[in-house]
Amino acid sequence: QVQLVESGGGLVQAGGSLRLSCAASGRTFSYYVMGWFRQAPGKEREFVARISSNGGNTYYADSVKGRFTISRDNAKNTVYLQMNSLKPEDTAVYYCAKARKFYSTSNFISDDEYDYWGQGTQVTVSS
Repeated sequence: QVQLVESGGGLVQAGGSLRLSCAASGRTFSYYVMGWFRQAPGKEREFVARISSNGGNTYYADSVKGRFTISRDNAKNTVYLQMNSLKPEDTAVYYCAKARKFYSTSNFISDDEYDYWGQGTQVTVSS
């Protein structure tokens, strides 16, 4: 069993920054890809970023590329999402998730490739 707990969300003005954290329980955290997703009101959940098990490979949605940075500290069982140059359209509930398997046919961008999810943290960007 894995538990994921996100923190760091809040209200920020456009152009500002936030750093989200996701703390994981369990001894197998370092074995798996971790991802961040988000869901805005009235919209489907969408992929934001993912990071390989050792942190050496990352992948981003086009909408956040160059503004967001995903990282992880396996010694602390924590994955982070640094969000800079925030825009009102980044407003959403942000979720971290653990990949179900060690491999993917879609670069881990599909939410059905993840089996454990956090409760989410609200990010609101005002214009």
